[in-house]
Amino acid sequence: MADVARLAGVSAQTVSRVSNGYPGVTEETRRQVLAAMKELGYRPNSAARALKRGEFRTIGVITFTLATTGNVRTLEAIATSAAREGYAVTLLPVAVPTQDEVRGAFSRLEELAVDAVIVIMEVHLLDAATVQLPPHVQVVVVDSDAGDRYTVVDTDQHGGTREAVRHLLGLGHRTVWHLAGPEDSFAAQRRTDAWRAALAEAGREAPPLVRGDWSAESGYRAGLDLAAREECTAVFAANDQMALGLLRALHEHGRRVPQDVSVVGFDDIPEASSFLPPLTTLHQDFAEVGRLCVQAVLRKMRQEGPERGTSLVPARLVHRASTAPPPART
Repeated sequence: MADVARLAGVSAQTVSRVSNGYPGVTEETRRQVLAAMKELGYRPNSAARALKRGEFRTIGVITFTLATTGNVRTLEAIATSAAREGYAVTLLPVAVPTQDEVRGAFSRLEELAVDAVIVIMEVHLLDAATVQLPPHVQVVVVDSDAGDRYTVVDTDQHGGTREAVRHLLGLGHRTVWHLAGPEDSFAAQRRTDAWRAALAEAGREAPPLVRGDWSAESGYRAGLDLAAREECTAVFAANDQMALGLLRALHEHGRRVPQDVSVVGFDDIPEASSFLPPLTTLHQDFAEVGRLCVQAVLRKMRQEGPERGTSLVPARLVHRASTAPPPART
């Protein structure tokens, strides 16, 4: 650092401010220091900086599956938002969602020297009385029914689902069938509960539930059952991949979409607009979820925000060609 300071004609303190990204340095001085660093091959020693400042500029992320679109896109958004704040991300997948695995994951992250942890909690875990996250770690939870025990960030599953059901009922469908996600998923459970509530609010009876596992193949298998039911004219699928499988099953049974059956998905994956027909779906703002997660965990680290509470990001209905009024009754 002293060599850089001599070459740039500045103080060592100024070099330190530039290397740590602190304000209070003119752009011209910053360019001089960066040029000197490049010429001398200088790189800040992150380990020494961590010891001095008591932070590692790294956020740990624990996730229980990378098989779902939502988890992958949320992880991508967290990594992008963290990078903007000058933080790296250390990912630790956990194969089995048990208390021992959770405890072990936190221990490993502490060994890897992280400042805080974001948990992408797709499965039912925190609602079990026997499962607790370590109290001494700054934690933000994504996609959880943890209530007021933790800081939680999530998509507004209930509001989005209600909008989808109201859209289909508003087109004139008597009721809306539901292709649900797996039973152990928080998101799937909230979408199912919201589907039932929206139908009850409208005074409509909820048809029998059909369940998949988030995959297009499971949507196809469930879709074979739905396609055989002539009374089924509208389906809300809990994600776009299952909606894709459903579209195939309906096509194979000669049920036209949307003339005979309307379909709404959830997620708005990039391929949704290329489905045949293009899929009406609920858009999840994963970038905003990731940004709020990082901002929440940084506030907790700096002791600037509340210890608990839930932030919800709205889900927006994207109208495409897969929904229409039901066929005329004869």
